[in-house]
Amino acid sequence: MEYILFDSADRDRLLPFTHTRPVADIRCGILTMRERWEKLLGGTTSTSTLTENYLQKVYQFNESNDNLYLNGAVFASSQLLEAINTLAMGKALAKDGLVIAARIAAHEYSISDFHERIQSLSQLQYDGPVYSLKNVWDIFSFNDRALRDDYALITKSRTSTTLPDGVTVAGKENLFIEEGAKIYAGSIINAATGPVYIGRDTEILEGTMMRGPIAVCEHAVVKMGAKLYGATTIGPGCKVGGEINNVVFFANSNKAHDGYLGNAVIGEWCNLGADTNCSNLRNNYDEIKIWDEAARKSVKTGLTFCGLIMGDHSKCGINTMFNTGTVVGVSCNLFGGGFPEKFVSSFSWGGSEGITVYDFNRAMETANRMMGRRCKQLSEGETEMYRYIFDHFRK
Repeated sequence: MEYILFDSADRDRLLPFTHTRPVADIRCGILTMRERWEKLLGGTTSTSTLTENYLQKVYQFNESNDNLYLNGAVFASSQLLEAINTLAMGKALAKDGLVIAARIAAHEYSISDFHERIQSLSQLQYDGPVYSLKNVWDIFSFNDRALRDDYALITKSRTSTTLPDGVTVAGKENLFIEEGAKIYAGSIINAATGPVYIGRDTEILEGTMMRGPIAVCEHAVVKMGAKLYGATTIGPGCKVGGEINNVVFFANSNKAHDGYLGNAVIGEWCNLGADTNCSNLRNNYDEIKIWDEAARKSVKTGLTFCGLIMGDHSKCGINTMFNTGTVVGVSCNLFGGGFPEKFVSSFSWGGSEGITVYDFNRAMETANRMMGRRCKQLSEGETEMYRYIFDHFRK
């Protein structure tokens, strides 16, 4: 049987992150949506992806005569998987109109054809709780629950490594440290408010203060004197400092210096200059709206707190200020005084004094230079993907 994670019909409401990845590769909690499914499937089971055509060149798609399609926007659970495993061929599992999974034979579907096909299947209704990503702000809003669930899943029947001397901890039973992690003296960790997960080969430098739930994933670095409030995820390879509150960093992004970031999501390979600050609360305490790129209009979030949404490979210079509910697309370079617009489309260059198009070749050179510092480079398929975004998703 092949396990295939498909993009939900809500993928456009998860831009700018779904410009460059399937929904399944969004991180929320300790894990990505894909990693959670694969871990529950047994840890050795790999999944492939059904997504948009221009992304399909980067993300593998494998079919057989027996395929279990799983909704990449749904938070996997053991209870869900138990129900999914009972599906007969030609059946789907659904709840309140949301298709969770479908078992069908190979047919070489496009993503649009697939959505039509699964709606026509005979559906079994699931009566348990189902959580899924429907809006981009769900990524930080759902992070508290996802962190707690992932912590329980990852640490079950395992023992944490030894806590180093000189580290102050409250709620030690809710702290898990993987092999190779370094936590330096003077750090303060409050895991009584929520679990704290310290991943493999991470570094928590002197004087760090953390208040759970928090995950610092493998090879990440928390700089000296940083203040981290839950629910926050520092993704693999990220470097962070300053004050951070309820933020999800996907991977390999940097906010290494002082400045405030709250109720925010930062994609991969981003860099926030020193003293970058983000407002997450309006002065009149009103509900925050953000720009829906696919619908081309501002939409209500239902939230009082909402900060910065930043797509992959975007950067900002020192002392950059972001207003509440700012959305920055893919591969932008922002700098200068004042606030940028609340929506900055992909491949933008400039700031409040004016925006121009970021030359594609220069953008790719910058991306490869940053990735080269971690011994990585864009593949040919990824470069083609960014070219498609440049040609089709600039304002």
